Amino acid sequence: MQGTVDGFTYGLVTPVAAFLMAALGAALGLRCTTRSFHAARSWRAGWLALGSLSIGSGVWTMHFVAMTGFTVQETPISYDKPLTFAGLAIAVVMVGIGIFIVGYRGATRMALITGGTITGLGIASMHYLGMAGMRMDARFAYDTPLVVLSVLIAGIAATGALWAAVTLRGARSGLGASILMAVAVTGMHYTGMAALDVHLHLPPTLPSDLADVLPGDRPAEMIGPMLAGPGCFLLLAAVVLMFDPRAVTGEPGPAPRPGQRPRSTVREGAGGARYR
Repeated sequence: MQGTVDGFTYGLVTPVAAFLMAALGAALGLRCTTRSFHAARSWRAGWLALGSLSIGSGVWTMHFVAMTGFTVQETPISYDKPLTFAGLAIAVVMVGIGIFIVGYRGATRMALITGGTITGLGIASMHYLGMAGMRMDARFAYDTPLVVLSVLIAGIAATGALWAAVTLRGARSGLGASILMAVAVTGMHYTGMAALDVHLHLPPTLPSDLADVLPGDRPAEMIGPMLAGPGCFLLLAAVVLMFDPRAVTGEPGPAPRPGQRPRSTVREGAGGARYR
C-alpha cells in the first residue's frame, strides 16, 4: 500500500532551520576558499580543507535537520548509523575535490564546471545515501525526472556559488554566494524528497511495539551525535575566520611596505622560491 508521506511535520521550522545550517556552512566554507587565494601557497591547502569541512558539514547537517520533519504516517522510521555517517564523509570528500580544483586552477571555465559538477554530485550523493540509511518496513521508489532535476539543481547552483567565491570580493558578494549555495542544497533536498514514493510492506494497523523491532536508531536518539561532529567543524571554521578579518572581507590585505615583496606573489619552484 502507498504510505502517507509528510516532509513538513513541524511546519516551516525544519525547512528554515535546515536552510540556515546550509547557509552557515556555505558562508564559512566559501570564505575559506576565497581566503586561500590570498594565502601563501603552503597555507592554501589548509584553507581549502577547512572550507571543504565547513561546506560538507553544513550540507550534511542541513539534510538531517530537514529529515527530522519527515514522517510516514503508517510506520515509524529509524536510521542506520554507518550509512548515515558515510553521507558526511561523501559530502566532505566530494565537496573538497571540487573546491581544490577551483582553488588551484582558478576561475577558468573548465575548473568551475568540473569543480561545480563534482560538488553538486557530492551534495546529491550525500542526500540519496542518507535516504538509503532510513529503515522502515517499506520499499522506496523514485520518480526519475525529479531525481535528475534535483542533481541538476545541485550542480548548477554549486557552480554558481564557486564562481562567486573566486571572482567576487567583499562581504556582500560572499553572503550572496552563501545564499546561492544554501538554495542549491535545500532545493536539491526537497526536490529529491518530492521524487520519493513509499510503498509499505505492512498492514494499515501496526503493532504498538513495531518501533522496538525495527533496526537502527530513532531520530531523537541520533540528533545529539549527528549535530555534535559537524557543529565542531563549523565552530572551528568560525573561530579561524574570526581571527583573520581578511577572510571575511575577501580583501587581499594591506599593501606591502616600500621595498617589500608581497607574499601572495611568491611561487615555489624546484630551485627554491622565486617572484613574479
